[in-house]
Amino acid sequence: MSAKKELNELNVIDVVKDIANRLKVDYQEENNEICMDMPEEVGTGHIKAITFSHGVGVMDVDIRLKKEVRFVLNQSLVKPLEIIFNRETTLLHEFEGQEKQTEIKHLESAIFSCNSKYANVLTLKANEPICFFNLEINRKLFEEKIESFLPEMNEDLEGLFRDVNGINLFFHKDHYSLDIAKCIEEINESEDSGFTKSVFSEGKCYEVLAHHLRQYVDDSSPDEKRTILRQSTVVKIEEAANMIDDTLEQATSILNLSKKVGLNQNTLQNGFQSLFGLSVKEYTQNKRMELARHLMETTTLNITEITYRIGINSRSYFSKLFKERYAMTPKQYVQKLASNNEGKTETI
Repeated sequence: MSAKKELNELNVIDVVKDIANRLKVDYQEENNEICMDMPEEVGTGHIKAITFSHGVGVMDVDIRLKKEVRFVLNQSLVKPLEIIFNRETTLLHEFEGQEKQTEIKHLESAIFSCNSKYANVLTLKANEPICFFNLEINRKLFEEKIESFLPEMNEDLEGLFRDVNGINLFFHKDHYSLDIAKCIEEINESEDSGFTKSVFSEGKCYEVLAHHLRQYVDDSSPDEKRTILRQSTVVKIEEAANMIDDTLEQATSILNLSKKVGLNQNTLQNGFQSLFGLSVKEYTQNKRMELARHLMETTTLNITEITYRIGINSRSYFSKLFKERYAMTPKQYVQKLASNNEGKTETI
């Protein structure tokens, strides 16, 4: 049975203090930042939080629990907007009093807000890595900063930010972008301290927010028309690249490759351009030329045998591609290798 913790969520600093007090452990607090380590009898890992101006704060959770825990959030009068970026094991979200539970899976983000009737509930599983980054916005305090920009926003987002008293329930999730993943990584890996760290982290948090708002609008587009590269998509593109690397001798079409990794062809092509600066075809050709050169240097295969070994049926076409990549034909490269080897033999 899950342990239940009700948190009087005024801001993320208060949340960490509340957790530490309940667990009877110390915490380290300096300026606007706080950190606590999980006690051994409860689990391992740490929880960190930092607050900024205008009601913005972030919490970084990286723990492993011995028992499942249900955190009941937002018992205060002000109902903040929560944006969670899940980096590990699936989290479960529900509005307390409602039966529906929603999974926030690995590499998914969720933006949600409760009201006075239904609190947010997060369930953290036992004996699994729990790692998420939580961006919290007190909309009443944030109103001053964002007021002049609200009319320019997407209609749904404008309504969400104008709901400063937390009247309406809201929940939306999707996979978060590569840009967001990089920002979170930069925040966690920052070696700055004091004021410098605070300024750097605040800037990155607003960058995360900007990326997420753009992504929210992008989410409303059909999959084939989305322009933002999701972190989950990156994983699938890397999987596709590995498949190409492992099967260079086979002629794999873009259609078959996209089906194997679960992406449409446009997303796959755009992803390769974003990650490698190459189309799928160009990436495959480059890898084949690298393999061909390696075979020339390490085996006694002739050029025709190498041509077929790398999945190309035409020796002339192979010669053309190789020359484009290395500024010499395969024959010239083999001759160069032979000449270099003769030179080494004479020197010995």
